[in-house]
This record gives sequence, structure tokens and C-alpha cells, in this order.
Amino acid sequence: MDIMSLVNALPGAAAQGLIWAIMAIGVYITYRVLDIADLTVDGTLCTGGAVCIMCMLNGCNVWVAILAATCAGLLAGLVTGIFHTFMGIQAILAGILTQLALWSVNLKIMGKSNQAINVDKYDLLVSLRFIKDVPFYRNTILVVAVVIAVVIGILYWFFGTELGCGIRATGCNSNMARAQGINTNFNKVIGLMISNGLVALSGALLAQYQGFADINMGRGAIVIGLAAVIIGEAIFSKIFRNFALKLLSVAFGSIIYYLVLQVVIWFKVDTDMLKMFSAVVVAIFLAIPYWKRLYFTKPTVRKGGNPNA
Repeated sequence: MDIMSLVNALPGAAAQGLIWAIMAIGVYITYRVLDIADLTVDGTLCTGGAVCIMCMLNGCNVWVAILAATCAGLLAGLVTGIFHTFMGIQAILAGILTQLALWSVNLKIMGKSNQAINVDKYDLLVSLRFIKDVPFYRNTILVVAVVIAVVIGILYWFFGTELGCGIRATGCNSNMARAQGINTNFNKVIGLMISNGLVALSGALLAQYQGFADINMGRGAIVIGLAAVIIGEAIFSKIFRNFALKLLSVAFGSIIYYLVLQVVIWFKVDTDMLKMFSAVVVAIFLAIPYWKRLYFTKPTVRKGGNPNA
């Protein structure tokens, strides 16, 4: 095992981690802010990539293609929100239904199971080729880092507004929020739209980075998103308490996840086992808080005995 091969591969892993970090931030909004397990993301990621690639292949500017992809994600979130609120379907089932429908939608958008785009013929915003030997302002790591900074800044501002606070209140305690006159169903729909819009934005950047959009590119995305959220919280929760910093910790969690994944690949672990590795990592980090409470928290002893004795 050549250590230099690992060193040379780490920038690419960091760039991929940053791209997936945008998706992980979207997962954070539903999983932590809204307290909803949204499985739409597996389909929405592919939708974002498919719309972006097809727009560019048909002559659209890269920024227009990214905007169109994000809007497609917003629509996917809207559908899930309508299923959940207007039709009364449980959130997890609503996400599965939308994800299933998006499979057909994505095939119709691309016309086949995958579509490639040539970095030499199209002006891509990010690409695997833009990791090294390019001007610093074209470097994929820098470009995606700036996008993440802008996304976190906008989200921090939005969730400080009246509507944003209403969404956070809805996720914290929907019954209490309703008692305060907050339209919780509307807030859930808006939250799901924002989440899936971010996932589609991530898919658009990922499709450009890898040079193609594929019908299976979103498979397992929810697991990667949860891994990033949970790793970020486990490592940085004691340090990052501000909402913006919590979003930043999710981005760091995604980068750490992909760096660790690259190290695992460097050890020549069978790549067919990577999904199992992801599942085990998520399971362990989800279990850590429970283990802490069960095995490492000392039981509180009441002093003074029973006052009724």
C-alpha cells in the first residue's frame, strides 16, 4: 500500500464530501429541525443531477441548469409535503411514494438510465479534473466550500425569521405550535421543500463533478446524509451550539465520512462492502447516545430519604 496514493486521493475525497455535505444539510433540516424521516432524498438527488445535465446538454448556462435542478427538488419536496399534510399519509410513507414516482420521472427526464457530459465541451462549475493544476478560483474544493458558506448563511438568516422560527417550533412541538396559532402543515411543506431543494442542488453539483447523471446515483443517499449528521453531532456537538455552526458541523461530518471511506478503500477493502460499512457506521453513532445513558451515566441519588417515610 503506497501512502502517496492515499495522499493524492484525499483532495478528491474532500471535494466529494463537500458536495454531499449540501445534501446532508438538507437531511438535517428534516431529520433534526422538522423531526421527520424523509426518504424522498434518494430520488431527489438523482432528479437534481438529471435536470442539471439535461439542461446543459440542451444549451443552458450552468447557473440556469443548477437553478432548474434546485426548483425540481423544491417541487419534489412539495409533493411529499402534500402527501403528508393534505392527504394524511405518514411522513416516511409519503417520502417512499415520492421516491418511487421520481424513478419514472428521472427516466423520462434523461430518456435513458444515464446521461454523460463532457467537461471539455461544456463549461461546468465543478469537475473531478478541477481538483489539481487549475487556477484557485476554479478549484472544486474552493467553489463548493463557497456554495456551502452561502447556503449556511441563507439558512441561518431564514430560520431566524418568523417563518423559520415557526418551522423550528413545528419540529420541536407541533401541538404547542398549533396552540400558538402556527400553521404546522404549511411549515412542514416549506421545510420539506427547502430540504429537497438542497438535495437536488447537491445532485446537480455531483452530476457535474462525476461527469454524468445516473438513475442509481441517489441510492443510499439518506444513509450518507444521516452518517454526516450523526458524525458531525458526535464530534462537534459540545463545541458548536449556534444553529449556523450546527449546519457547519454537518458539513464537517460529511467530509470526515468520505475521508474515512477513502482510507477504507486504500486498505483494499472489497468495495462491494462499502454500503454495509456505511450502515454500520450510522448504527454505531446512533447507538452512542443510548450507550452513554445506559452504561456511563451515574444514577442520581436523592438525598434526605423519603419525606413520607
